[in-house]
Amino acid sequence: MMRVFITGASGWIGSGVVDELLANGHMPLGLARSQKSAAALSAKGAEVLLGDLDDLDSLRRGARDADAVLHLANKHDWGNPDESDRAERTAVQTMAEALVGSRKPFMVTNAMSGLVEGRAVLETDASPAVGPSSDRGGSENLALSYVERGVRTSIIRFPPSVHGHGDWGFVSWLVEAARKTGVSGYVGDGSHSWSAVHRSDAARLIRIGLERATAGTRLHAVGEDRIATRDIAVAIGNALKLPVVSIPPNEADAHFGVVGSFFGQNLLGSGDLTRIAFEWTPAGPTLLEDIASGSYTASAT
Repeated sequence: MMRVFITGASGWIGSGVVDELLANGHMPLGLARSQKSAAALSAKGAEVLLGDLDDLDSLRRGARDADAVLHLANKHDWGNPDESDRAERTAVQTMAEALVGSRKPFMVTNAMSGLVEGRAVLETDASPAVGPSSDRGGSENLALSYVERGVRTSIIRFPPSVHGHGDWGFVSWLVEAARKTGVSGYVGDGSHSWSAVHRSDAARLIRIGLERATAGTRLHAVGEDRIATRDIAVAIGNALKLPVVSIPPNEADAHFGVVGSFFGQNLLGSGDLTRIAFEWTPAGPTLLEDIASGSYTASAT
């Protein structure tokens, strides 16, 4: 059994990881920034450490008191990305310093967007983000630099959609835009594609990675390699009984909000090496099945 310190334990992915760890004999120690989150974690049977990403003492304590560390939390301050990047880098460095020489697993998350252009991101692709002023504060490369200092760092990257019932990420924003505007849109000709993974599959891969990943490993939580954005829009339109229309690229941000700039891009990743190395076979519903089942639209009238 491992005691696993988790930042973001009450979040969308983190709450699924807590369930997965408990079901497999491990004990999650969740960082909680509110009493509500703490109560939810306790109700599941997890341990709780009160604090947030700016509470560096709590981050050090959690890392030192655990057998493994999973960093999922991010401020996601779209209005002030510099602050999100600063907090991300500082948190990763604080926990990594606490783990120096311990050989404990330290899994740090990253997004696949922006890592390469023109093709799917591979596990062998290093992140181009280096240094405090880079995306996410260069936290992936920073975490990996601690391998030579006795930390069993691994990286897990997520596609743009980690989906399922209760998701409040990008797909829920697309649904909200459809409800608000009365149409389900896609950008341009809708030929851009996204990769995706069901939350339960992502949580299972995280648990396997914490148990088995060697230092320096990059894991890709990709359940579906390529889903056309037009198909996503059609599925949302069918679920909401709304017309499906093309949105000109120069109107995407106004129509969709923040997610518009992402919906007009190819955001693709391959998980082939991960599936082979960790004997991980995604088994959850596909993104289009989730949308069709009402996971995102059950409250629509």
